[in-house]
Amino acid sequence: MNIKRVFLIVLDSYGIGEAPDADKYGDVGSNTLGSITKSPLYNTPNMKKMGLFNIDGVNCGEKEDATIGSYGRLQEASRGKDTTIGHWEISGIISDKPLPTYPNGFPKEVIDEFVKQTGKGVICNKPYSGTEVLADYAKEHIETGKLIVYTSADSVFQIAAHEEIVPLEDLYQYCRIAREILTGDHSVGRVIARPFIGSEPEYKRTPHRHDFSLLPPKTTMLDCLSENGYDTIGIGKIYDIFAGKNIAKTTSIISNVDGMEKTLETMDEDFKGLCFVNLVDFDMLYGHRNDIDGYANAATVFDKQLSEFMDKMKEDDLLIITADHGCDPGFPGSDHSREYTPMLAYGAMIKENNSIGTRPTFADIAATILDAFNVNGDISGESFLPNIIK
Repeated sequence: MNIKRVFLIVLDSYGIGEAPDADKYGDVGSNTLGSITKSPLYNTPNMKKMGLFNIDGVNCGEKEDATIGSYGRLQEASRGKDTTIGHWEISGIISDKPLPTYPNGFPKEVIDEFVKQTGKGVICNKPYSGTEVLADYAKEHIETGKLIVYTSADSVFQIAAHEEIVPLEDLYQYCRIAREILTGDHSVGRVIARPFIGSEPEYKRTPHRHDFSLLPPKTTMLDCLSENGYDTIGIGKIYDIFAGKNIAKTTSIISNVDGMEKTLETMDEDFKGLCFVNLVDFDMLYGHRNDIDGYANAATVFDKQLSEFMDKMKEDDLLIITADHGCDPGFPGSDHSREYTPMLAYGAMIKENNSIGTRPTFADIAATILDAFNVNGDISGESFLPNIIK
């Protein structure tokens, strides 16, 4: 029997322990899984059965005597530890150069050009939490009409504006202008529109966020699949991360729970190819905010939905669960962490109680997925399909 559908679920920031080069990133001692398993709210029996705690180097949790799938860990080969670089590597691109970040804000030449082309003033221009930036700058923005420009530990240029002060289409146009300015040495991964509503002192971000991403610099597994007639479905921010390139269908989500519900709905569709899912709450709501219990509870809720997903799988479906980097909520600071990521594979055709050890790059996932569909492609990575298929 051939594999007809692959469901690739990325648990955004679900690292499983410091990578060998963590010292180069200031991340020695980071362990996202280690931190969240200490919470009384953590309970993931289905991932446990799949082999999460049997993975090499995982010293937390209780190992499974006989796992129901194949498991292993992946080391990031790219330079960088952000969402874009991580997903690009999962899709078959190893990045030799990290995307630029701005711990001191954007340089004067970037801001001056942005002000010149938009005709709008700028306030903030610092790394900031998305909620705190509203608390500190929303009032001034409303009074002056100046745009709140800020960044984070990620390679992002974010523009926050009140929907009643700056209409959405105007905000999106300002983001397009920023995207055109931010090239060359300033090629940030994403320019993000961050609209909000409310009045002093209560402000709330709206669901009208929009990401303007860099096009992937090389061929991805999505390109290869699409060019060979396979379906490519993105759920969550996958479309944004890949700037929409060769994603035939996209579904936006408002939470992890909604993302899994949308994925469960997609299982009812008759397609042949890849369903690529990103669940961002782990990172955005809990990792960056050092909320160990929140992260742990989100993992528990995901695992319950995973049970429903597994029960619904067809004989020719393959499930792969992984992550794009770490974001240890128990580690000092609120940045991403340079960690190994898990690889959990499950399906009727997948070996049980089977370890693939440690793989040298996330790109091995892309190579494995192309191998599952007998597609050749000019991507990095080496398939581990022979290691997991019965």
